Amino acid sequence: MSYADLPHVPSFDVTSGSLNDGDALSPAQTSKRFGVAGGKDESPQLSWSGAPEGTKGYVVTVFDPDAPRAGGYWHWAVVNIPARTNSLPAGAGVQGSSHLPAGAVQLKNDAGFPGYLGAAPPPGHGRHRYIVAVHAVDVEPLGLDASASTEALVRKLAAHTLGRAVITGHFERR
Repeated sequence: MSYADLPHVPSFDVTSGSLNDGDALSPAQTSKRFGVAGGKDESPQLSWSGAPEGTKGYVVTVFDPDAPRAGGYWHWAVVNIPARTNSLPAGAGVQGSSHLPAGAVQLKNDAGFPGYLGAAPPPGHGRHRYIVAVHAVDVEPLGLDASASTEALVRKLAAHTLGRAVITGHFERR
């Protein structure tokens, strides 16, 4: 299962002080860990509003559908964000961050660790899109712990998403 397997649902509003929809990612959202010059592996600041009635929590994800592997590449996934939350600060995805709301859990990204991994497409592979999404869900908690796979996350999102707010950035490594 991949991001493409998620159902179409109503949208709501998301904004970011770190990223404008359709723009290139800033160096802060690229990966120092994977050798991108100026990269900081800093998750973007996000604010959202207008989630559907019945929202009991949120999930935030960052996904690269253009990665050269089946199913794309998951850069970040945070589950169990309480419904009373309407923003995350920049850098909330740093491993061990205290900037996530109580009860929120970061799943392992496709690099194998919990937390945000900045953009780092293979050099010369072309421009990659990074889908930053806030998913409004109808359950809290979502029923996943830190050991859950992204496939398990997609199954839960497919069953429980009421709405989705999306910003898409891009990055290319030459």
